[in-house]
Amino acid sequence: MGYVSGGDRKRDLYSSFAPSFSPDSFPTSKRPRISPARHAPGRATVTFNSTVDKLFRYPERTTKLPREVHAPCRILKYGLGAPRGKSGGVGKVEMLSSVFDYARRAAVGALRFIGVDKELPKVDEQPVKPSNHVLLSDDSSMEEVQVTDDNDENGVRSMVLDEPVNEQENDDERNLSVEKTREMVDSLALDRSGLSVEVYRKLLDGAQRRDPNVLQPQIEYYEKKRASLQVLRSMRKPLEKPVQTPREPFIPLTKEEETEVKRALLPNNRRKLLVAHTNSGIDITGEVLQCLSPGAWLNDEVINVYLELLKEREKREPPKFLKCHFCNTFFYKKVCGDKKVYDYRAVKRWTTERKLGYMLVDCEKIFIPIHREIHWCLAIINKRDRKFQYLDSLKGRDLHVLKNLARYYVDEVKDKSKVDIDLSEWEYEFPEDLPEQLNGYDCGMFMIKYADFYSRGLGLCFSQENMPYFRLRTAKEILRLKAD
Repeated sequence: MGYVSGGDRKRDLYSSFAPSFSPDSFPTSKRPRISPARHAPGRATVTFNSTVDKLFRYPERTTKLPREVHAPCRILKYGLGAPRGKSGGVGKVEMLSSVFDYARRAAVGALRFIGVDKELPKVDEQPVKPSNHVLLSDDSSMEEVQVTDDNDENGVRSMVLDEPVNEQENDDERNLSVEKTREMVDSLALDRSGLSVEVYRKLLDGAQRRDPNVLQPQIEYYEKKRASLQVLRSMRKPLEKPVQTPREPFIPLTKEEETEVKRALLPNNRRKLLVAHTNSGIDITGEVLQCLSPGAWLNDEVINVYLELLKEREKREPPKFLKCHFCNTFFYKKVCGDKKVYDYRAVKRWTTERKLGYMLVDCEKIFIPIHREIHWCLAIINKRDRKFQYLDSLKGRDLHVLKNLARYYVDEVKDKSKVDIDLSEWEYEFPEDLPEQLNGYDCGMFMIKYADFYSRGLGLCFSQENMPYFRLRTAKEILRLKAD
């Protein structure tokens, strides 16, 4: 493409602008020059030399739509900006009544600053003079409202709002003195109509608490609660008294008795027959009695004789001791057999009434010595407490022994009394509070003393320290064939 001609150039140049302008209307004689395009070949670029020509490059200015600006504004209770009522404005009576109520609430709230112990000064009752200036308190400032009687054409009362006072004056006005508060309260002619609901409720609650009709049910409630606590206190278990050691099981030996026991334990009396027990058919020689020496194990002869003496003691003084039966050391071995198989027929005739002189099922407790190779234990069929008990001075347990004894007792009752007894409610017990053996040779002594104390109806109130004394006492009782 070539250059554009002069006439066409003018027509094309001004046709793109507003039609109200023309080249003849410009006062200047200068004409716009057309220079060849440097960036795009084949196109022309228009250059403006005058300021007016440059203005035509910008579009016309359009008027923007008005936008509502949202910003926090204060809601006025009174004045021109206040919301109008049904009549189109705020009346003078409504204005004064609201201001009066506000001042009265402020005065009542300030009562907390008045000391109770101080006497209120007497102030002459004077009527409140109407004033054109009323102070309105707010959270942030104090404003002075000037009330005028002039109304504008719309019937709205005009108000003049002065500038808020500074913070110092605000604090002074807010912290009213006690005297000014009293005068304000007196000027209200003791009218309680402006009393707030919160304050009134507090006063009402305080009055109701002092009402006898309200206090009486509370008093009755706490009296019943106190009576119930006293009943619970009376039902409380008394404190366990310390176990008092009985005197009879620990009566010390006399010098004569100690001399007799020591003489019987001398080595030159080993082959000498010291005593013979007729009912059991057991002879006690010096060699048999040597097992009661310190550090020796008890043998079957001494254990069986001592258990027979305990039964004789019961027959001698029945009210003083429980009704018991003492099996010998061979009983449990016969019940279980050599192969540890239960066999009731092996001991069926051991406990007949003709042989014992009493029914076994009538006994409160049945004591069975248990020998476990080198250790003695005691099993008890406790009919009195409906228990099967296993007592081991080394705190051992053997449930198999108790089950065998339970089976034996069922068979014994059925055989002797022709009654099927139910043992489902009986317990298997392994007492933990037993006197414990602290050496390797006093198990037999612990076993026979378990039977001694339980047959008395006593607790096991002895220990390892009492074993030397029990050895001497047992030897003395065997030599005299009488258990104390």
